[in-house]
Amino acid sequence: MVDTDAAVAERMAAFMDGLGAILGNDSRKASFATYAQGLFSEGERKSVEPMAARSCPDPKRIDAEHQRLLHFVGVSDWGDAAVRRYAASFALDAMTSSEPVQSWILDDTGFLKQGKHSVGVQRQYTGSAGKIANCQVGVSLTVATESEHLPIDFELYLPRCWTDDDERRREARIPAAVTFKKKPDLALDMVRRALDDNVPRGVVLADAAYGTSTKFRDELQRLNLEYSVAVEGRTKVFEVFDVVTPGGAAVSLRKLATKLKAKGLFQRLTWREGTRRELSASFAIRRVVPCNQPVQAGEPTKPLWLIIEWRDGDSAPANYFLSNLPDDIAPMDLVRVTMQRWRTERAYEDLKGELGLDHFEGRRFRGWHHHISVVLCCYAFLVSERVRHFPPSAAGPLPPDAHGHAARAALP
Repeated sequence: MVDTDAAVAERMAAFMDGLGAILGNDSRKASFATYAQGLFSEGERKSVEPMAARSCPDPKRIDAEHQRLLHFVGVSDWGDAAVRRYAASFALDAMTSSEPVQSWILDDTGFLKQGKHSVGVQRQYTGSAGKIANCQVGVSLTVATESEHLPIDFELYLPRCWTDDDERRREARIPAAVTFKKKPDLALDMVRRALDDNVPRGVVLADAAYGTSTKFRDELQRLNLEYSVAVEGRTKVFEVFDVVTPGGAAVSLRKLATKLKAKGLFQRLTWREGTRRELSASFAIRRVVPCNQPVQAGEPTKPLWLIIEWRDGDSAPANYFLSNLPDDIAPMDLVRVTMQRWRTERAYEDLKGELGLDHFEGRRFRGWHHHISVVLCCYAFLVSERVRHFPPSAAGPLPPDAHGHAARAALP
């Protein structure tokens, strides 16, 4: 049975009613709905001014609507955490009705900027551009099942040139409690919030900017979370059961990979059916102990899984991963879980391409986070509709335009 427009509108109304109860008054609820409608729209730019113009049929009222939306997103005092928590719960109820959560993916993405006044902007590396660029960087947490992914939280990375500059702090209205934190620390803050909110647990996945940090991995272990995270090739380990250097000295992962390759200890594994071809590479899987791993008095040192990915035609491995997944996990399952980090890139594409994640033009700390919160709420509703229209099945991956279909269905 195909849903009618009225059925979609009824679900959207119920979703907005739940958000309205959190926002606290009718004015905020109305502004939230207008802002969300602007993000759902087909407009090329989804910043405040063009959204206000599209939402107001009376040209004489456009400026007033513009000011109302600016106040809502940049000044109004409503809580991002509660709004995001509600949206995540709403979408996760739909996602987990058919399949469990498999992974929590931590990553970051860039928001390209031209000036120097947008909060957090500086010249820094962003994977979005693949180079150093003038941008903001947001760190995110995405929750994924086998067939779906849901970004549930974001934090703006603030370089020291912002946190340590009183004038810039005043200009951007950065709260006094906000201090400099490295990206892995921002990621751990989001992980702790998700645990406090009872988000269904998954294996934590992250790239080497996070996983190389011993502190980061140790905190995940302390929180009783399973992880499979990328690390840099210079990371040194002791190999378990098969010492590859005289005297058992620690060896860098780069050097270990070369020795394993020479011994023929890589095997080809396919981890996912892509849209055009199977995705596969050669992998070596070993048990290792990082040489800087802390040892608890009286307790044996627990080894980790090392997964090395070596792609066809490359002169060196593409990735190295360390994982605390169970000792008895099958190699194929270990690789499949580890390689699910691609989902966060798909989520970024959806958020930017469909919902204007990177279109916000305000300069203040609160405005950036409010904009992100509305985007996350819109995406959560789209995910719930996508699951309804394209439920997980053994028939294969979602159609390429599944997200666009859900977006069109959600439009008022």
